[in-house]
Amino acid sequence: MVESMDAARIIGYFKGKSVLITGSTGFLGKILVEKILRVQPDVNKVYLLVRGIDAPSAMQRVQEEVIGTELFGLLREKHGKGFEFFIQDKVVALAGDIIYDNLGLEVPRLEELAKEIDIIVNIAATTNFYERYDVSLDVNVLGVKHLCKFAKQCDKLKMLMHVSTAFVSGDREGLIQEKPIKPGESLREGTYLDVDAELRLVRDVKKELNAADNTNKTERKAMKELGLQRARHFGWSNTYVFTKAMGEMLLGQLRGDMPVVIMRPSIITSVRDDPLPGWMQGTRTIDTIIIGYAKQNLSCFLADLDLVMDVIPGDMVVNAMVAAMVAHSEKGAQVVYHATSSLRNPATYNVLYESGWRHFTENPRVGKNGEVIPTSEMYFFNTIAWFHLYMILIYKLPLEILHLVNMLLCGLFSRLYNDLNRKYKFVMHLVDIYGPFAFFKGW
Repeated sequence: MVESMDAARIIGYFKGKSVLITGSTGFLGKILVEKILRVQPDVNKVYLLVRGIDAPSAMQRVQEEVIGTELFGLLREKHGKGFEFFIQDKVVALAGDIIYDNLGLEVPRLEELAKEIDIIVNIAATTNFYERYDVSLDVNVLGVKHLCKFAKQCDKLKMLMHVSTAFVSGDREGLIQEKPIKPGESLREGTYLDVDAELRLVRDVKKELNAADNTNKTERKAMKELGLQRARHFGWSNTYVFTKAMGEMLLGQLRGDMPVVIMRPSIITSVRDDPLPGWMQGTRTIDTIIIGYAKQNLSCFLADLDLVMDVIPGDMVVNAMVAAMVAHSEKGAQVVYHATSSLRNPATYNVLYESGWRHFTENPRVGKNGEVIPTSEMYFFNTIAWFHLYMILIYKLPLEILHLVNMLLCGLFSRLYNDLNRKYKFVMHLVDIYGPFAFFKGW
């Protein structure tokens, strides 16, 4: 960017503007809402599209799941007794959902919004790697279509910011450039990705399942398996990154001359600095590993310690988003940014492991009985093949022996066998889904 992008210019940009944000109840959405309200109190309105039966129920969700979180402590302190009035004046909850045409809003309300909105930020997504294919398409693909349709009705629109993921690049290695996904583009040579064809496929499969009078459980499993199957057919590792890639593709096709920025973060971690260092919502990807290690439930893990662990703090992603909004406002182009750390400031998985080892050695966990839980070393498998061999020798073979004994004893150990077998399959399924990310070699 040729123009200077100092903080004053970024903050000033949001003065008097109305912003529509989807996905505000999620981790990244909360950080963005707090950021705008804190740095620019003269923003006109911040509209939050959330699921709810009506406006009061939507506002209740916003109060409980967004405004009421500790992330808003600094903003609350800044406004003191006037905090509630400030929120009532600036934040408007809309009961709707991007999976519906017109965003699930009444036409008169939609028309009112179209006259007022300056900026649209789409963060809403289903991030489940093994989500039902129909659900993923509804949110990550059709949601983009519905939002794009509304954006074209907005007379004052200056920018549409769409949050995707850096892993739409698939399992590519080396330097991955910030390029839009072209119509029909897939990661497997010889295949053409037709979004409309995928939508028709899901409709047809669901009709067949309903005609066969399948249970909800059967349909759910079939839809999950279909998503994974289609993703891998086109070269993606899971349903989430596959449908996010389709969402980007559709946005590129539908946007016309609308100014669009696609932000692709890598693995998003806790807040680094602003407004609450270390703040995290729930347990995210990397945190699961840390908690498992802290509880000493993880004796081994799948990772090459020399590979880069591409993580990025949530507040840095939001900073990149707001800067990009200002830089490309009213420019009429489609721009892609990777909010990642692997190229400019890489950290390997060994950094995570050594940090965890050091922390829990110096600050050991204490059990319920007051005894210190010793911190033991963890073994890492640097290939999926070695991990599979280990699981077969240590778990699968004893499991098969138990199965044989169970049959000889007329099902005496059926409950134990079924429980252990289910856990074994679950672990292997996780490795199948998450394995490619443990060995990602893209920058």
